[in-house]
Amino acid sequence: MRRVIAEQYAKLPLPANSTACSGKTYIVTGSNNGLGLETARHLVRCSASRVILAVRNTNAGEAAKMDIERTTGHKGVTEAWHLDLSSFDSVKSFASRVEKELERVDGVIENAGVLLDTWTLAEGMETCMTVNVISTVLLGVLLMPKLMESAEKFDNKPRLVFLVSALGFTSQAQKELAKGGKTSIFKGLNNPKEQSMDQRYSLTKLVEMYAVRAFADAYPFKRTGVVINMVAPGICSTGLAKDARLFVRAMQGMIRMFLARTAEEGSRTILHAVVEDESSHGKHLSGCKVKEFWIASWMTDAEGKRTQKQIWRELVAVMEGVQPGCNLDAI
Repeated sequence: MRRVIAEQYAKLPLPANSTACSGKTYIVTGSNNGLGLETARHLVRCSASRVILAVRNTNAGEAAKMDIERTTGHKGVTEAWHLDLSSFDSVKSFASRVEKELERVDGVIENAGVLLDTWTLAEGMETCMTVNVISTVLLGVLLMPKLMESAEKFDNKPRLVFLVSALGFTSQAQKELAKGGKTSIFKGLNNPKEQSMDQRYSLTKLVEMYAVRAFADAYPFKRTGVVINMVAPGICSTGLAKDARLFVRAMQGMIRMFLARTAEEGSRTILHAVVEDESSHGKHLSGCKVKEFWIASWMTDAEGKRTQKQIWRELVAVMEGVQPGCNLDAI
C-alpha cells in the first residue's frame, strides 16, 4: 500500500482531448456524482458528441446533466438514462436501449459501485457482489456486440473500462476470497455467517479484477477490436460510502482528509484508460500509467490462474441464466 499512498501525491496529466474524443459516444455508469460525473464532464469538454449518464436515480442524473451543461457550455450532448445494477432486468433493459438508440459506442466506463457494511441481497446474492461484480460484468458482455460493431463500422478502437481498487490486492481481500467454496466460489462467498462486511468492498474488487482479466482473455483485441482494461483511480473524495454506517463514513472522511484526490483529479486516471491504446488490453492502470506490475503475484501464479478460470466459468453460467446466448463469443 506504500506505493499507492505515494502515488496519491503525484500530479496527474489530463490525457483526453478533442482530437481523441470529438464526435464520439460514451457511456459512464454511476455518473450523477463523484468520479463518474467528472469523467463525463471532461468527455463533454473534449467535444464528445453524446455522453450517456447511466444512473440509478434519473432525477439526480438530470441534475448532473444540467450541471455539466452549465459548466461546459455544451448543450444537447449529455443524456440521463436509467440503470440499476442491483437488477438484472434493468441491466438487460439498458443494454437493449443502447442497441436500439445509439448508432455507435466508443467507450463504456463502468464506474458504478457500492460500499455497504450490512448484509442485503440483490438477485439472490449479497448486494455488493451483485452490483460490483456480476451486473458490472454482465453489462460489459451485453454491450460487447455494439462495441465490436462500432469498431468495424467506424474503424476505431472502442474502450471498455472497469474501475477497480488497489484494496483488492490486500491480504484481507485474499483471505476473504479463500472462504469461497471449492466447487462454487460465489456460493461460498454468499454466506453471511462466514463473510466479513468490513472487507466486502475489497473482496468484490478482487473478484472483479480476476473477472476483468478473464474477460479480456475471452475477448482478445485482435478478434474484437475492443480495448478492455481496468483502472484504479486511487483514494478520492467521493460519495462511495454514503450508504454505510456513520462510523464507516467517519473513517472514510479521515482518510480522505489526509490522502484523497479530488473527484476531478481521480477522473484523469479514468480518462487515461479511455484513451490508452490496445497495449493496455487486459492490463491494470493507475496514476495515468499502465501498472501491470502492481498485480499481486498470488493472482498470477498457478493457483491464481485456477481461481481466475473458476470465477469466469461461474460468471458465464450466471450470465447465461440471465440472458441465454450472451456469452457465445466467450466460451
